[in-house]
Amino acid sequence: MLKPVKTKNTHADGGAFAIVASRYNARYVDAMLRAAKEELWRADVSRIQIIRVPGAYEIPVVVNRLARTTTPPFSAIICLGVILRGQTVHAAHIGEVVNRALMEIQIAHEIPVIHEVLLLENEEQARVRCLDPKHNRGTEAAQTALEMARVMERLTDGEA
Repeated sequence: MLKPVKTKNTHADGGAFAIVASRYNARYVDAMLRAAKEELWRADVSRIQIIRVPGAYEIPVVVNRLARTTTPPFSAIICLGVILRGQTVHAAHIGEVVNRALMEIQIAHEIPVIHEVLLLENEEQARVRCLDPKHNRGTEAAQTALEMARVMERLTDGEA
């Protein structure tokens, strides 16, 4: 069962966040992007950098570049995309390689990479997860990014 996104009163104490979002399936991705930005601004982040790419497959290369070259580093990088299954296995292949690449980037660069590149069965699932404010995965992605930024900061400061 799909759980609704809970409202959290989170304060970021600054922090810079990047959002890499695909333009493919723009109706859905744009709604997640708006929700993520709203959540980050509500938490009072100091900077949000948004990079748009053609599709989900192109997200990892941009995330890798951001993780490798941005100084000071981002507190977290949020990845937004929507892949809709079709009549072939192409969508599953894209979803699998994006998933693996984002995980590897996160581990290699020790920066939270928030994975909301959704592999969905149909447009109804996309409507619920992207257009419905109660279930918008952009909001959830921003909340996760804020929480992971705090976790990583505590680890850097020597706290557990």
